[in-house]
Order: sequence, then structure tokens, then C-alpha cells
Amino acid sequence: MSSVLPNLLRSRTSWTSAGRIPNSSSFCARYFHLTRPVHDFHFDTHHFVQRLEREGLNRAQAEGIMSAMAEVIDESIRNMTNNMVTKAEQEKHQYTQQVDFQQMKNELQLMEKNDLAMIKAENDRLMADIEKLKQRLREEITRTQAGVRLDLNLEKGRLREESGKQELKIKEVDTRIEQEINNLRTAIQQSKATTLQYLVGFVTGCSALLMAYLRFRV
Repeated sequence: MSSVLPNLLRSRTSWTSAGRIPNSSSFCARYFHLTRPVHDFHFDTHHFVQRLEREGLNRAQAEGIMSAMAEVIDESIRNMTNNMVTKAEQEKHQYTQQVDFQQMKNELQLMEKNDLAMIKAENDRLMADIEKLKQRLREEITRTQAGVRLDLNLEKGRLREESGKQELKIKEVDTRIEQEINNLRTAIQQSKATTLQYLVGFVTGCSALLMAYLRFRV
């Protein structure tokens, strides 16, 4: 470390209350009291200076190196800090995310409500269509039943009419048969009377002839 520090001192310069320290020979020629800007260091500067002194550097050289290291560390921390977000920015980003999430949640809920409303409306429309179809089916069944009943009634009326006609024909036939029977009965009666008249006349004639014959014999 003793061989590296002189090179670092030659390439780096330090600021003191008296002015700029150009190199290590200036530290040996004259004693300078190093002053630092008032700020917080990110490491133990006193311990670091003591360690450099134990390595063979004088007080001014050690404090110059410490100041250079502090500047490098501060610059590195500033660069890191610039790439980092503050707590306020993080809270703002978190709040923005929460607002976006709540907005997205509200939009999803609204979409869900709209979808449910659309589904309910579609379901109501389908139920109305089904009810209309049921009503049309009932009306069609009623018309069909009425048509069947009308056809049955017409067929029954036609059958009754045909049956009446057949009965009338049967009655006419029965009447004609009875008339024929009566006529035949009358004709038989007349034939019997005529036959009886002829028979009585024949018997009477035969009797007269027989009596005449007997009379002549006596």
C-alpha cells in the first residue's frame, strides 16, 4: 500500500485552508492544516487517516487521500441515489398503482354488471320467445283439436244421416214386404173363397146329379 499511495498523491490533489496541494513534496516542505467541507462522511475518517499514517504517510498526505476517497464515495453515492427513487416518489407511485388498480377494479365491476345485465336481458328475451312459442303451440293445438272435433262431428252427422237413410230404406222395405204379405194374404183369401165357391157349386151339382140319378133308378 506504501508504493501505491505516492502515485495516488501525484494524480490527485487536495484542498486545504492555504490552497491547492500539488504533490507530495509540498507536504514535506511545509505543514498545512487540512480543512474539510462541513458534511457527513460515509466512513470513519479518523480511523482511515490513522491507518494511512501507520503505513508511512504523514498527516497531510493521509488527510488528502481521505478527502479524495470521501469525494469518490460521495460521488458514487450521489450517482446511486440519482438512480434510486425517493420515499415520496415510491409512495406516489404506489398511490398511482392503487388508483389504477381501483379504477381497473371499478371498470371490471362495471363490465361484470353490464355483462350480467346483458345476460339477464338476453335470458328475459329468450324466456319471452319461449313463452310466445308456447302460446303459439297452445293455439295451434287448440285449432287442431277444434278441427278434429269439427271433422268428428261432421263425420258423426254424416254417419247419422246415412244411418237415418238406411233406416228409412229398411222401413220402406219392411212396409213393402208387409204390403206384399197383405196382398198375398188377400189374394189367398180370395182364392180360397173362389175355390170354396167352385167346390160348393161342384158338390151341389154332383149332389143334384146323384139325386137325379137315384130318382131315375127308382
